[in-house]
Amino acid sequence: MVDVLIGLQWGDEGKGKIVDYLATHYHIIARFQGGPNAGHTLYVNGEKVVLRTIPSGVFHPDTLNLIGNGVVIDPVTLKGEIEGLKAIGIALDQNLFIAHKAHLILPSHRALDAASEQAKGTDKIGSTLKGIGPAYMDKTGRNGLRVGDILSGNWAEKYNKLKEKHSELLKLYAFDVDWAEWEKDFFEAIDYLKQLNIVNGEYWLNHHLQSGKKVLAEGAQGSMLDIDYGTYPFVTSSNTVAAGVCTGLGVAPSQIGEVYGITKAYCTRVGSGPFPSELHDETGEQLRVAGQEFGAVTKRPRRCGWIDLVALRYAVMLSGVTRLIVTKADVLDAFDTLKAAVAYKINGVTTDEFPFEISGLDIVPEYRSFPGWEKPISSCTQPEQLPVEFTEYCRFLEQYLKTRIQFVSNGTGREHLLTLF
Repeated sequence: MVDVLIGLQWGDEGKGKIVDYLATHYHIIARFQGGPNAGHTLYVNGEKVVLRTIPSGVFHPDTLNLIGNGVVIDPVTLKGEIEGLKAIGIALDQNLFIAHKAHLILPSHRALDAASEQAKGTDKIGSTLKGIGPAYMDKTGRNGLRVGDILSGNWAEKYNKLKEKHSELLKLYAFDVDWAEWEKDFFEAIDYLKQLNIVNGEYWLNHHLQSGKKVLAEGAQGSMLDIDYGTYPFVTSSNTVAAGVCTGLGVAPSQIGEVYGITKAYCTRVGSGPFPSELHDETGEQLRVAGQEFGAVTKRPRRCGWIDLVALRYAVMLSGVTRLIVTKADVLDAFDTLKAAVAYKINGVTTDEFPFEISGLDIVPEYRSFPGWEKPISSCTQPEQLPVEFTEYCRFLEQYLKTRIQFVSNGTGREHLLTLF
C-alpha cells in the first residue's frame, strides 16, 4: 500500500518534518514530483537541514528512498545535497535510489528559465529560476533527457542536440549570461550521478509493494500550485495533488491508501500570484516574524495571512485527504484573536467555492473570528494539555473541512508533534 503526504496550501507547510516523523512506519519514502525548488526543512539533533530533491526519509538508516520518475533532477544540486549529507554523517550509498525515467535539468534549462522570467517584466510568475519549468516543457514536448540517457552510448549526441535547440531559443531573448560556464559542474555531476543507484523505478517500487513493503509518497510544493488545479498561471509545472502519485511513481490507483494533508495554522505564499487572505498590515508582519517565514531555498520573505478555508477545503476535496495535519500552531500563541476565511465575496456575490480564475478577481474574504489562547503550546506534550480555545479552533476546522486532524505540530523539533487520534 502507498500512503501519500501532500501540502494543501502554496507549499512550505512543513512536509519534511512530518515525513521524518512518519518514516519509521514505512519501508520506503518516494518523491513523486517537483524539482530542486522544494525546500523540506528538518531539524536533526538541533541542526537545520534543507532537502531539495532527496526524500525526507534519509535520516533513518533502515528506510529506502526513491526519487521517482515524476521528479526533474538537477545533477549539480543533487550532488551537492548528497555531499552535504555525508558531511554530517548521513551516508546514502545503500538507501538512495533514482528512477531512470526521471528527467534531467540542463544548464540551458536554467538559462531559459531566467531569460523567460526576465522577459515577463511586471508579469513575472515568481519562478525560482532552477530550470524546472523548461525541463517539464521538454518532457511534455518529447524532447527531454532522462537519467537513463546518461548510461547510453549516445548520451553526448542527445545532449548536444537539445543544447542546440535551447541555444536557438535563447537568441530570442536579451539574455547575456554565459550559461556555458555552468557545463563544467554539470558534466562532473553527471559522472557522479552515474555512480548512484539508478533503477527501473516502476518495477523496483511495485516489486517492493508485492513483497509487503509500505511506501510513503512525499509530495513537493503545495496543492494550490498544481498545474491543473492551482492558481493558474501562478503555479508549478507538475501535479502536486494526490493523483500525481500514480504517474509520478508508476503505481496503480488501487494501491493508494491514506492521504495525509498538511496545512499551516495560517497561510503563506512565496513569489507572485493571488492570495485572497493575505495581510498587508502589522498582523501579517507579526505572523512572518513569529513563524520565521523566509523560503528554505530561496530565502525570500513569505507573504502571510489568515488561514483560507475555502482554498483548503478545495484542496482536501481534490486529494481525498483522510488525515489532516496542522503545523506551526504555536506561531498563533501571541494572538488574542484569530481569523479564518470561510467564504469569498466576488462582485458582490458570496461563495464558498474556489473560482475558475482567481488571478484577475477582486476577492474579499469573509472571516470568522476565534478567541486566541495567548499562552505557549510548545510545552504541551499531551492533547489534554492544549488550551480550550485551541481545541475549539481545531474542531471548527474539522467541521468545515469534513476531515479529522490527526497531528498538530506545536514547535520546530521532532518532539513537537501531538497525536490527536
